[in-house]
Parts: sequence; structure tokens; C-alpha cells
Amino acid sequence: MSRLAIDADYISEILKQLLDIPSPTGYTDPVVRFVSTELEKLGLDVEMTRRGAIRAIRPGRKQQGARAIVSHLDTLGAQVKALKENGRLAVVPIGHWSARFAEGARATVFAEKGGYRGTILPLKASGHTYNDQVDKMPVGWDYVEMRVDALARDAADLEKLRIDVGDIVAIDPQPEFLDNGFIVSRHLDNKAGVAVMLAALKALQDEETVTPVDIHWLFTIAEEVGVGASSILTSDIASMVTVDNGTTAPGQNSAEFGVTIAMADQTGPFDYHLTKKLVELCRTNDIRFQKDVFRYYRSDSASAIEAGADVRTALITFGVDASHGYERIHMHALRSLAELVTAYVSSPVAIKRDFEETADAKGFTRQPTEDAKQRLSPKAANKLLDS
Repeated sequence: MSRLAIDADYISEILKQLLDIPSPTGYTDPVVRFVSTELEKLGLDVEMTRRGAIRAIRPGRKQQGARAIVSHLDTLGAQVKALKENGRLAVVPIGHWSARFAEGARATVFAEKGGYRGTILPLKASGHTYNDQVDKMPVGWDYVEMRVDALARDAADLEKLRIDVGDIVAIDPQPEFLDNGFIVSRHLDNKAGVAVMLAALKALQDEETVTPVDIHWLFTIAEEVGVGASSILTSDIASMVTVDNGTTAPGQNSAEFGVTIAMADQTGPFDYHLTKKLVELCRTNDIRFQKDVFRYYRSDSASAIEAGADVRTALITFGVDASHGYERIHMHALRSLAELVTAYVSSPVAIKRDFEETADAKGFTRQPTEDAKQRLSPKAANKLLDS
């Protein structure tokens, strides 16, 4: 159950490659192929669902009571809503993100003939034309449009380019990997989580670690629109740990360093026993961690539970600043997360009853209900009496 050494250079390199592959929800085939190939390079056989969610099983000593580690491959994006008479595209978001972060973004619209480059701009983008009106434009998707870098003077020209309503728009990530460990880019949610999983798997393979149960490495393709892990789990999985982003902002306890363990999201608390185990593993393995509660957040764990999966769920995160915008993370968090994943998957199974889908009360878990024992030292007691 000790953490393994993580190849930080591998994390950085694989994350750069992942960010270079457009994968907004609904346009994930290229990234699915890339990750499948990488899993095969790491020695695992790959299974894919009809739409492209990935399952790769690393065998352990026992098949029952399997554990799952999950991240999502899809990112935020946009979609063509209408062809405008000025030759530009009205767009709507894929996933939940503000048009504030779309303004000025370079992007690619994937049309029938192939991809066209372009820029998402405010409806009034020229200060030389609109003067201070450019600063008074409201923020919203109704107030931006995509300018296509092709001969497109009107809607008829767009039709000639075979651009149409419903075409997917991928937003450029514009990544920067700084020497001080910070990484700034769009779509770190959740390409960074995928890189963490692959790095943890690489460490396990390099050390030929034998785990107590099978480990399912799962990669989903529609988390940003709420579908996530709703149809990728099999009945032999007893617990799943999601790797995703944790929001660092005023009022949150997340950090860009170490592991942020989510105690709850908008769908409710995560599993008490699984979360407690992850905290204990951080303490035992000297992995920096903090806990947080996310009120406006959901993940693959939520979608699995809502779909009816009877599994214990937890969420471990890398702190990200400006989530769903120009995001920033630190390599320290990614490395810490990968270390925790290796410690978790190699740790003994504490709840043996979970090997069966249903059973009687024997071996069922217990949550403490007794009063906490409180004892003040004589020095503290005297100080209270004197106050």
C-alpha cells in the first residue's frame, strides 16, 4: 500500500499530447484512439463501448470486488446554432462555460469537408467602428459569433463551405508549461486527470505491482454534459475513484498543490468508508492533502450513482484555478494524485463483504456513533478556570 514513484516527465509529455487533440463532447473519436493506443503500449488490452468509452482491466489476485479509476476524455466546446447573413456563425456552448471565456478564442469548426479555423468574437469587436460600445456589450452566447477564416461573406458562402447547423467547434487550449511547475491551459479539465491515470498505470507496470483485486481503468466521453460513467461500470466493480479537477477559489478549501479530496458535490456526500480510506492513505504515505465540498459541481461518480450503479464512490482532485476558463494547475498536484492512485489500488481490501453484490448483515460496515472522549490537560483546565 506504499505509494510508487511517478514519472513527472511522462505526465508532462502525455498531457501536452492530450491537449493537442481536440475532444469536445460529441467529437471524441481522435482522443479515444490515442488513449487506447497508449493503454496498449502500457500493456493492457482495451475494450470500447459503441460510442467510445474505454475500459482496460489490469488483473489482480481476485476478480470480485474490483476497483475502478475513472477520468473523462471530453472537454468543453461549442456547436453551430445558425448560419448568419453576415457570413459568421452563431454558436452555443457544449457543457457549461461562460461566453466571457469564449471571446477572443481561436477555434476549429469541424464541417463536412473538414476543419475550418476561426475566432469567436463579440458582435461588436472593433473599437474603431463602435468606439466604447465594445466595452458595453453584455456577456452571453447571444452576443458572440464565430468568424471563419475562409471566404464567407454571407450564409450562402457558408453553405458552399459545407458548414452547417450542428457542426462541432473545438476551442484551442493554448497551453503553457512553466519552469516553476505551473501549467496554464484550457481543457485541463480533464486532460490532466487522464494524464494522472496513465502515469499511475505506468508506475504500476514499471514496478510489476500485484494488486489485491482487478483494477478497471475507465475513460468516459460525455461527462461535461452529465452522462459520464453512467454506462461503463460492470457488476463486479465494488468501488470507483474519480480523478478530476477541484476548484480553487475564495470560499473553497482546494489548493493547487497536493491532493484535494472531495467530501461531497451537488449530488451529496461521497462514500464515507472509501473517502476515509483515501485520507488515511495520504497520511500514511506522506501525501499532502486537503478536503473540500463542492456545491456547484458533479463528476463521473455522480453520473454512475444516478444511473443506478451500486458502488462506493469517491472523488480526488487536482486544484484548478479559473475552472472552465483559462485554467491553471501545478505539477505537484498531478504527481501527488498519481501517487495516491498507486497507493490505493495496491492497498488491501478492508470491506470483504463488497465481494458480493448483496449479502446479509454479517460484515456490514459500521460508522461511529459514540460520543467523542474529551479530556483537558491540567494546564488547560486551570487556564479555563482562571479566565
